[in-house]
Amino acid sequence: MTEKSALHTGATPAYADAMLEYLGGREPLPVFAKTPEDLRNAVAGLSQKQLETPEKPGKWSIAAVVQHLADVEIVLGFRYRKLLGQPGAALPAIDQDAWADRLGYLTADVPAALEDFEAVRRANLRLLRRVTPEQLQLFGMHEERGRETLQHMIRLYAAHDCYHLYQIERIKAALRGLVG
Repeated sequence: MTEKSALHTGATPAYADAMLEYLGGREPLPVFAKTPEDLRNAVAGLSQKQLETPEKPGKWSIAAVVQHLADVEIVLGFRYRKLLGQPGAALPAIDQDAWADRLGYLTADVPAALEDFEAVRRANLRLLRRVTPEQLQLFGMHEERGRETLQHMIRLYAAHDCYHLYQIERIKAALRGLVG
């Protein structure tokens, strides 16, 4: 189960550039605030089979995407706090494919993943809404992408939300008529 490309490895500046296109001109914090509702709506009414079926071999299921978002939100909470508390600190990367394989993403418990995502997102939003303009310019050193300001991270991960909502719609379209 891999989604390897510049868009998915997160290891290159090309990843950030490609991902930011999904955000467009939208403001990140409203996107963050709306994603839990959009995510719930995107999976509403889907059968367990639809949630667990990848769009094609080697790709993720909708369940995998939802679990990925829940786990990434935990990682982001750590990264935000690390950057704010220790400007210039190292920000570890994650191997999303290894996590997906080893943590059972394809068949994740979607209702539980949604609850986890929403809870951590609320906590992260409370933090981000208190950040000053000066703090937005603080940076950490991402293990793969190098120097990233908090402002850039916020935009990048709002775009990440947009991409994965698009991905869920793409998976649903690919499965239409294949599974019920």
